[in-house]
Amino acid sequence: MKHITFYLDFISPFAWLAFDKLPEALQGLSYSVHYKPLLFAGLLKHHGQLGPAEIAPKRDWTYRQVLWLAQRDGVDLQLPASHPFNPLGLLRLALACDPQGEPNRYQCETIFRHVWQGGQDAADAGRLQALTQALAPARDPASPEVKAQLKAATEQAIAAGVFGVPTLEVYGRLFWGYDALPMLRAYLDGDAWFEGPGWNGVSQVGSGIRR
Repeated sequence: MKHITFYLDFISPFAWLAFDKLPEALQGLSYSVHYKPLLFAGLLKHHGQLGPAEIAPKRDWTYRQVLWLAQRDGVDLQLPASHPFNPLGLLRLALACDPQGEPNRYQCETIFRHVWQGGQDAADAGRLQALTQALAPARDPASPEVKAQLKAATEQAIAAGVFGVPTLEVYGRLFWGYDALPMLRAYLDGDAWFEGPGWNGVSQVGSGIRR
């Protein structure tokens, strides 16, 4: 059985697309998944990047693209009333659902649907309260323990080389983005390409200019 670590932030529409289509993409394979919520903004800060929604033309394109991808691939997705939004409450809720901070697929899916279905305000306090009641977390999402766990999860992801979401890690190899699902499938199927220079040699390419 293959083990996959799925790094996610509910703020990302691409994470929702990848989450929804992962079972289909890996159909027929034996695998397990550990879902790891983290703060996407923490990755951006560490790597000195702006998020897609922080660049006006890219923001519009991103929303158009995810809506098109969703209708092409049969994923139920509507943009929330406001985006980006503060995802901390949702991330902490996910971690609080499990004593060890590893929410299961049902819990993650419930939170993703809260954000990406219905076109409502994902960070609305009343909706968050109702969602919390529905999930009945094992711990208090606002506890110092859970807050520290989210920070640690983000730092651990950075240390592992994660720079964006969704990222799926298998045996130390990172696959980033919704469009990486076919690549992940090929790796899990034992494609010999992954042992050659196409994967292993790219870090040797020199940089001709730096800004």
